[in-house]
Amino acid sequence: MTPREQEIQRRIALSETRVTKAVFPPTTNHHNTLFGGTALAWMDEVSFIAATRFCRLALVTVSSDRIDFNHPIPAGSIVELIGTVIKVGNTSLKVQVEVYVESMYQDGRERAIHGVFSSVAVDAQQRPIPVLGDFPV
Repeated sequence: MTPREQEIQRRIALSETRVTKAVFPPTTNHHNTLFGGTALAWMDEVSFIAATRFCRLALVTVSSDRIDFNHPIPAGSIVELIGTVIKVGNTSLKVQVEVYVESMYQDGRERAIHGVFSSVAVDAQQRPIPVLGDFPV
């Protein structure tokens, strides 16, 4: 493994982000399940944190790939969002975010949502810059 690949693996390990939330009525829709827009906002935030931890640079979200809503998340649930950097480009990062749902009163959990978000590192003029900074190629 090259020094660059080692550095990328080190940063990926350090940047994994986990956020746990409780689903309360203000975040639910008319089906009494987590509103999709709220879930997307939470996912984008976790993606941003993981990407920022990876490169410690200013970032902007440029896209989200396919978002799969596989399981409804009812009010009164606990959710854990896990963000992991899965691809490192020159100026961009892809972060996979998985959302797991669990009951507050029973063991077990299930993956409910999965998606991938792309971010680009930018300078003060909003121009793309390398995510590895001055690290040699």
